[in-house]
Amino acid sequence: MSKKDPRIDAYIGKAAPFAKPILKHLRKVIHAGCPEIEETIKWQMPTFEHEGIVCFAAAFKNHCALGFWKSRRLFGTQSAEREAMGNFGRITSVNDLPDDQTLIGYVQKIAKLNEAGLKGATPRRSAEKRRLVLPTDLKSALEKNPRAKKAFEDFSYSHRKEYAEWIAGAKRAETRERRLKTAIQWIAKGKPQNWKYM
Repeated sequence: MSKKDPRIDAYIGKAAPFAKPILKHLRKVIHAGCPEIEETIKWQMPTFEHEGIVCFAAAFKNHCALGFWKSRRLFGTQSAEREAMGNFGRITSVNDLPDDQTLIGYVQKIAKLNEAGLKGATPRRSAEKRRLVLPTDLKSALEKNPRAKKAFEDFSYSHRKEYAEWIAGAKRAETRERRLKTAIQWIAKGKPQNWKYM
């Protein structure tokens, strides 16, 4: 038996006039796709769950959004650029949505994946290991400081990349030299470049 959350009624009630029919329609179709669906509010948006999150719907100032939680299993890697969150771009009317049977099929598929305990598809890593080209002066400074070199090698790819880009991004020689000196001190202590914000 589906469970409706009065907070979603309130959310729809506060939405812009264009958004109300879209949200009502989505709610109806989602319940048709999975009669056992449960409603809740997560991330300040209507969220629909059945043994895990199935999808969310949201209203913004000029558009709505609909997103399926395991969307890679529905749409593959789908590299199309979007101007809005969710899987269908900016939804400004019910006509911007796929037909009801298609949406019902998506809801049913995600609900079945949740029942089976399957997690979302994880992005495939390139078989080829990512290579990072270090600025020559950073590479040289690391060679002169074994402790920093070891710590740098132990960093994740993204932390090494942050340091490389920070050094390479200096516009003036003095700035680059200062950053390099600071970088070696921080690296030797095992600190990532953005450690102050962590």
